[in-house]
Amino acid sequence: MQKISFFAGLTILIFLVSCEHKKEEKKEEATFHVTNPIKKDTIIIKDYVSQIHSVRHIELRALEKGYLQNISVDEGQHVKKGQLMFQIMPNIYEAELQKAKAEFNVAEIELKNTQLLADGNVVSANELAMAKANLNKAKADVALASTHLGFTTIRAPFDGIMDHLEVREGSLLDEGELLTKLSDNSKMWVYFNVPESEYLDFMMSKNRDDHKEVGLLMANNKQFNQKGIVETIEGEFNSETGNIAFRATFPNPDRILRHGETGSILMKVPYKSSIIIPQKVTFQILDKNYVFVIDKNNLVKQREITIGAELPNLFIVTKGLSEKDVILLEGIRKVKNNDKIKSEFLEPKKVMSELNLYAE
Repeated sequence: MQKISFFAGLTILIFLVSCEHKKEEKKEEATFHVTNPIKKDTIIIKDYVSQIHSVRHIELRALEKGYLQNISVDEGQHVKKGQLMFQIMPNIYEAELQKAKAEFNVAEIELKNTQLLADGNVVSANELAMAKANLNKAKADVALASTHLGFTTIRAPFDGIMDHLEVREGSLLDEGELLTKLSDNSKMWVYFNVPESEYLDFMMSKNRDDHKEVGLLMANNKQFNQKGIVETIEGEFNSETGNIAFRATFPNPDRILRHGETGSILMKVPYKSSIIIPQKVTFQILDKNYVFVIDKNNLVKQREITIGAELPNLFIVTKGLSEKDVILLEGIRKVKNNDKIKSEFLEPKKVMSELNLYAE
């Protein structure tokens, strides 16, 4: 009985070894497609998270104390420059103006009387100068009172869109109290942060002016119907992020964009003499990217690469490959480092034209 069990176990072992041997033979007999990377100039569209601001966005505040007598506008309304928006009860300020005018009249009469006396050598030149100074002071008081009265009428400083009303009619206002905000949305400033390396590429580009035009992807994932122009770059880098802020200006004729929105700037970034490979030939180990390179002895060699940018179905490689390297195109999960394989070379242009495939 023990002999039968021994021979049965030996038979099974021989069968398993035979199967493994057949699998290895089958694996060695398989033919894998390989190709070269392509080296060429290309342009990619990079997106940067952005903040959208009105070219003018201000707070309207009360410049005088008093009761808010009237509100002539509503939230979200388009207002024109000079349009009446708020009226503070003017009674006290009108009275102060009348008082200042009366004191001006008194000072004017006193100056005339003093002038007559001075002409008759009854009073000194100093007294005449004092009378003139009093008149000038009274005149300044009239101007000041008139200004205070003018501050009770609040008008739109420019064409724009009103924000939320912070007060209601009848409110007792303090000097400097916030009434609302006003946005000029005829043009929009869109701010986005650019890494230092990309900033340097942008600044050192010979055709820098050709790449100043940018697009805007809005929050609904649709592209804004106007193009923007990169007009300014801030003066210094953020030491914490290593980025610098760019500002693009977009016309906003239909008033679609509003202050405080978010979106993504779409900027064309040129890549000169780029090494381009299909995405499907890559694989990741932890946070690093690799490809399988086939050496002259048909041995599979795992090689780390650095991916600089992404295109549809393609990667731009900035480090780790040249256009002369032979890379494994298919079957990257069927081989391992230092395997010897049988390969069939496919022309890179043909491979790139058929990139509806996915890595196996």
